[in-house]
Amino acid sequence: MIYRIKTAICAAAALLCTLSPAQTATVKEDFRPSSFNAPGQEYPMVNSQGYARFRIHAPEASSIVVTLGGKEGTALRKGDDGYWTGTTSAPLDEGFHYYHLILDGGVVNDPGTGFFFGSCRWESGIEVPAHDQDFYALRNIPHGRIEDVLFWSESTGQVRRALVYTPPCYYRDRDRKYPVLYLQHGWGENETSWSVQGKAGLIMDNMIEDGRIEPFIVVMTYGMTNEARFGTIRQFDVKDFETVLVDELVPYIDSHYRTMADREHRAMAGLSMGGMETHAITLNRPGVFGYYGLLSGGTYTPEELEGSGVKGVFIGCGSKENPDRVTEAVRELQEAGFNAMSYVSPDTAHEFLTWRRCLYQMAPMLFRQE
Repeated sequence: MIYRIKTAICAAAALLCTLSPAQTATVKEDFRPSSFNAPGQEYPMVNSQGYARFRIHAPEASSIVVTLGGKEGTALRKGDDGYWTGTTSAPLDEGFHYYHLILDGGVVNDPGTGFFFGSCRWESGIEVPAHDQDFYALRNIPHGRIEDVLFWSESTGQVRRALVYTPPCYYRDRDRKYPVLYLQHGWGENETSWSVQGKAGLIMDNMIEDGRIEPFIVVMTYGMTNEARFGTIRQFDVKDFETVLVDELVPYIDSHYRTMADREHRAMAGLSMGGMETHAITLNRPGVFGYYGLLSGGTYTPEELEGSGVKGVFIGCGSKENPDRVTEAVRELQEAGFNAMSYVSPDTAHEFLTWRRCLYQMAPMLFRQE
């Protein structure tokens, strides 16, 4: 009997050693509604540790899984009142996360949240407050405008859409001209993603108010990437979008906004697949953009940039991605004489807090005439 008790104790101790801290941690009951919830909706919620909790009313359902939190997602349990409830098995990274529900095998969105375009569809989203969230907070300061622009694309035979951020001073000082950043989304997203999930407008407003940057315009348009599927993304041909962006949208913006219409005052940057587009287009058209930014979107080599005349290069990613590759690539660029900057977002992966932080770090290096 003593031997059996000792064996059981040893087995329990071994099991505790194999459990992750998240599995053994006490989950604090200080949950609050996510900031991206629909008006009046209490769930989903997040707590101070980064756990997320979901509650769905579906009395006739037989199973609900939230595609977030853990390898298999978060399975919800049904109560007698017809509500399904569950909490992620581990804390989430700070920042924004897409998710949806698998309800009896069907893909549906959580009615408690706003909808966000990602994965080639409108997804649910949840926000885990970040310790450094002040740089994208909504503050009582002057705010710029994000304007919905329609422009004709001769190459595609379509009216296309762009969102244009103009700084708070744009409509007050009507004699001033501004540099322009063309900022691209990732695969599965669209022209709304940077301003909504990425909070680009608020980031710009706060940086301008704090004197971190001089005001500039930001243009966000659909990158025509979503016809590519995983496994075939590297076969994506950027040529069609290059024509739309460089030959159609850039001239439209220069003719409809007060821009400084030269390469020294024009930048292009993109996240993930938008970074792949940025890489290709800036190398194909070195006379158009003077500043380049890759956000979790690859790197440049000194050989690629030789003779480009680029004014500045920014390369960033999350610490859970491939930071060594980013820092080494920038070190090589610097040693070759290029004005290059690397940034690694702490404790984030391939996600929007990485890219929000990248925009915040990249913006001050743009359009600096030293």
